[in-house]
Amino acid sequence: MFQKRNFVLRITHRSKFYMGKVIAVCNQKGGTGKTTTAINLAVYLALEERRVLLVDADPQGNATSGLGVDKNVIEKSLYDLLISDEDIASLTHKTAIENLDLVASNIDLIGAEIELVDVDGREGRLKKAIASALDDYDYIIIDCPPSLGLITLNALVATGCVIIPVQCEYYALEGLGQLTNTINLVRDRLNPALEIEGVLLTMADFRTNLTQEVINETRNFFGARVFDTIIPRSIRLSEAPGFGKPIHFYDKSSIGAQKYAALAKEVLTRSEGAAARGGAVVPEDVTAPGGASAPGGAAAAGGTGTSREAATTEQFSVPEEAAVPEEAAVPAPRVEIPQEPEEPVAPCNEGDQAPARD
Repeated sequence: MFQKRNFVLRITHRSKFYMGKVIAVCNQKGGTGKTTTAINLAVYLALEERRVLLVDADPQGNATSGLGVDKNVIEKSLYDLLISDEDIASLTHKTAIENLDLVASNIDLIGAEIELVDVDGREGRLKKAIASALDDYDYIIIDCPPSLGLITLNALVATGCVIIPVQCEYYALEGLGQLTNTINLVRDRLNPALEIEGVLLTMADFRTNLTQEVINETRNFFGARVFDTIIPRSIRLSEAPGFGKPIHFYDKSSIGAQKYAALAKEVLTRSEGAAARGGAVVPEDVTAPGGASAPGGAAAAGGTGTSREAATTEQFSVPEEAAVPEEAAVPAPRVEIPQEPEEPVAPCNEGDQAPARD
């Protein structure tokens, strides 16, 4: 565990928000930067003087170890919260970062999937468990497991909104349709307040055409729900968990640290800006391929001023193939024209960008 004396920040400001906002970071596909996003978003919200609770709902316990807590020696974890009706305050760990607490997890959580099968109201156990903590925190961030099992279902029932990290690769698009369908089902049957807070593009390598194609496709489907912040591939982000440190305390000058700081500010603007105006932000209408309106658009909402719930009832399907730019379909001229040399690619800062893959 990293030394507390090196990283404690003295924060005296208390937030004006009295009821915690619960955000689930969710994607059933592994390797999308989900846990990295949950850890660093929680840290930068805490650095913005918000009281934050990070709930590690992944049996791998990576969010726990990523904050410098040894998951192999913790006495009580999220498993006890779900199975034994433990008080959440009794198993909350104070971290080395002021305003950031942790509900840890380890391999024991795998057993909860089996033990909860025959329990009445099993899908609402997490919601019930964290209800007593809503007045103590401004934000509760849930790091979901890379699956659509019972633990993820508990997270979706407990939360009001979902952040979906999407890796800038083609296969990442294929799972979006299944995930959005699951979110729609949970909203219809178990949690009418569930919304997609935003889609976060991660592991972007701007030296490849595929990255730009995935960015374009994702923005075509989700419109204004896609965060402006894009997380690039970063060696520093990959190294930080090995030292049990969030990126801010490992290399706060790296591009990864700067981007997650920007993401936290964007989340604050969306959440608290909308609350200050007395309602949620409904993104402008975006037409998806085939003429369907993207969720949250004006067409889906039935006009301006309608509720956010009505704005997100449209379902989406992800195309089987990445979109081809319209210009590419134009036949090339028969006369050969000398091509201008391509502009050289600007060199990457050492340690921030991983080499481009074939």
